[in-house]
Amino acid sequence: MPAAPKTIRPRRSCLAVPGSNPRFLEKAKGLDADQVFLDLEDACAPLAKPGARKNIVAALNEGGWGEKVRVVRVNDWTTKWTYQDVIEVVEGAGSNLDAIMLPKVQTPEHVVALDLLLTQIETEHGLEVGRIGIEAQIENALGLINIDAIAKASPRVETLIFGPADFMASINMKSLVVGEQPPGYDVGDAYHHILMSILMAARAHDKQAIDGPYLQIRDVDGFRRVADRSAALGFDGKWVLHPDQVAAANEVFSPRQEDYDHAEDILDAYDWHTSEAGGAKGSAMIGDEMIDEASRKMALVISGKGRAAGMQRTTTWEPPTE
Repeated sequence: MPAAPKTIRPRRSCLAVPGSNPRFLEKAKGLDADQVFLDLEDACAPLAKPGARKNIVAALNEGGWGEKVRVVRVNDWTTKWTYQDVIEVVEGAGSNLDAIMLPKVQTPEHVVALDLLLTQIETEHGLEVGRIGIEAQIENALGLINIDAIAKASPRVETLIFGPADFMASINMKSLVVGEQPPGYDVGDAYHHILMSILMAARAHDKQAIDGPYLQIRDVDGFRRVADRSAALGFDGKWVLHPDQVAAANEVFSPRQEDYDHAEDILDAYDWHTSEAGGAKGSAMIGDEMIDEASRKMALVISGKGRAAGMQRTTTWEPPTE
């Protein structure tokens, strides 16, 4: 049984970079995205895929990625390229790779097959077995129906990702604008069920939930508006396709400064009030707000996101003097 992957790092902004373009690969190193995924799938024409593998291996081994999570998206299992994508990339740069993104995951067996292949390569080449994670991209109705089984198919699974373009096509949605509401859907959010299904499976199995791309790359306000929806639900991050989207994603998927400060204050206040010095209380007041164990759990979520984003407190909670 492969070992569990290391603690998952922030993925507020997940930058797509075509593996067939060395200039873009180099430029991506200097951008402030939490994660980069070097793409062998849709961003690469069929004839360009073999050369893209070599570009990606070279780029990973050259370094310069800083603290970014380094991911490669391979082709899906229905194609002829998948096994060679995995073998060439992991054999060539496995020690400089954090995860493999598998698109169009429809059943847990898709994840299991990738897990087994990774384990064989790691074992053969002396790599730590289980260190390379798996990101599962959900892009059709069957994948969504099987989302719970996919989430728990392997300890390697780190993220569940919504792939909106292929998903929209798979369910015959009447729209050509990826990320926006389809024409005629004038109340609510047409993607709410999809996003919540992915989020519930992710949280049930301690995975991250990542929203897919917004293809109108010049419309940063539109990107922010759509990202706000999934961030409000509790998603951990979103794909970015252009440098202008990176800063917006990092902001949207980080707590507001006042919320982060308040969460840290709640944690400090609750720890003190439940201690012997604070009277061992089960609930207490912080300003005009009552806090209890449920408040602590909510605050842990916000503080965890803030700390992961490198935020610093601007307030300090002090115990009452009376």
